[in-house]
Amino acid sequence: MLIGEVARRSGVSARMLRHYDSLGLVRPTGRTVGGYREYSPEDIRRIFHVEGLRSLGLSLSQIGRALDDLEFTPSALVGHLIRKTEERLNRERELLERLRTVDAAEPSGWPDVLRIVELLHGLGSQSADRRLRTVLAPAEDVPVSAALLAEAVLTESDPNVAGALRWALARAGGDAVASLASGMTSEEVDVRRRAVLALAELSGDEATAALTDALEDADTTIRTRAALALGARGVPLAVPALVGTVVEGPNDVEAAELLGTLARDAQWADRILSALVDELAAHTADSAVRRRLTQALAELPGTIALDILRHLADDDDRAVALLASALVETLEEQPEGNSPGHLG
Repeated sequence: MLIGEVARRSGVSARMLRHYDSLGLVRPTGRTVGGYREYSPEDIRRIFHVEGLRSLGLSLSQIGRALDDLEFTPSALVGHLIRKTEERLNRERELLERLRTVDAAEPSGWPDVLRIVELLHGLGSQSADRRLRTVLAPAEDVPVSAALLAEAVLTESDPNVAGALRWALARAGGDAVASLASGMTSEEVDVRRRAVLALAELSGDEATAALTDALEDADTTIRTRAALALGARGVPLAVPALVGTVVEGPNDVEAAELLGTLARDAQWADRILSALVDELAAHTADSAVRRRLTQALAELPGTIALDILRHLADDDDRAVALLASALVETLEEQPEGNSPGHLG
């Protein structure tokens, strides 16, 4: 079969077939009387083999070795190609996200684009100091995209830079909640922890809804942060997690104070009181937990927990009994409606 017919049937141009011939990659086994290249069925099969390996990203020299070296093993080369392809895809994804960020900022001209790119470079710096300066002193006249800040929050490991990013995000406006909520679905617990901290500093119903979903997270730290944020917003759904925080610590004081605030609603007062009492019954042998629960009872408004505290003043655990006695004394001396506060 002559070169023109081979090109038509294989889809490989005549020019490329001549190139294969010059490299010794696919040499036609015959020549016509007139000197034209003539390909055998075996030659055509080799052409298809070459094209198949090219589709995997192999270079022509690698293909020649793969086809001619009987001892050649593909595993190492294929593994190398996989790594190279993954690197290229990561670069392409980064480029796509960068282009989307620039587009979202709606630049009015190329100077704006360049300033946005400068901001991106600053946030992507390996230096925490430079990232911090970038957040605190953004490029002049360039509105900082909330989505860009949210993305940076989710990846930032330096606590100072992370705090500055959350501060900037809370003031940036725009739709940051969607980006942070996507971080809450990450398999990496650190990403979810960063997301819940940022959500806690955002106002609005969407942030509250995302924090409510975070109450179901498998990580205790995330549940605690979400509960504290929701409790501060007066959301009663946080009550079980706040009670759990009192039991587990270390944010028990803040959680107890929030439970006291939520218990000012008569609809929730009895439920909160019952939940704390139930935990006391469930932790009869853990003195530290019982002391935290005793203190939390004293944070409830008025004297609704006074009878229980009086009972605890006779507790078998001396530390619990002494704390309860002090709290009872303080409660009895205070006007109706006040709580004694934390006695440590």
